Amino acid sequence: MSNAYEPWIEELLRVESESPRMTEKQRRIVESAVEVFAEKGFAASSTSEIAQRAGVAEGTIFRHYKTKKDLLLSIVTPGIVKLLAPFLLREFKNVLQTGYDSYEQFLRAFIDNRIAFVEENASMLKIVLQELPFHPDLQRTLEELVVTQVLERVTRVVEKFQREGQLIMLPTRTVIRLSVGTIMSYVLVRALLLQRGAEWDDEAERKATIDFIMKGLAP
Repeated sequence: MSNAYEPWIEELLRVESESPRMTEKQRRIVESAVEVFAEKGFAASSTSEIAQRAGVAEGTIFRHYKTKKDLLLSIVTPGIVKLLAPFLLREFKNVLQTGYDSYEQFLRAFIDNRIAFVEENASMLKIVLQELPFHPDLQRTLEELVVTQVLERVTRVVEKFQREGQLIMLPTRTVIRLSVGTIMSYVLVRALLLQRGAEWDDEAERKATIDFIMKGLAP
């Protein structure tokens, strides 16, 4: 695996390497599994390829993990419970703590922050998005540790601009749903199209997205 890890992988490996139960071979298996799962998806990945990249016998994987699924969950579960939630919040903290003169400024900062996060942590997002729909316990963990805390902070931002007359007096959760849903659609479509080499006018698309939200939420 390349030494140029994504930020979340560096932290996950650091956390796991501090555990006395993590051997050097396990560390190499986890590194290689992250790489293979992110590249090919879980279904198309094989333990033989993971073992080859890790420089271990395939049987070594099964001494530590009963199945390929167990190996995946050993990565995804601690990644969400121990790392992903606080990592998301930490990376997003500056956006939520900064003062803005307008809701439009907040939206632009939100978009810039999420684009940077997606670009820096692409393999994590691939793995999580592949498996999250099939694991209600992981969904609950994300909701409890991320959504609730982010929602509370974004609510304060929305209420501020509603009091100032910049936003329509809809329920705050409705304003947040409309804003965040539109932004995340933009961010994910942008990432997908750029990955495929499609033409993309980033500034024009960003402006159109923000204008669409602002017009829809205008008083």
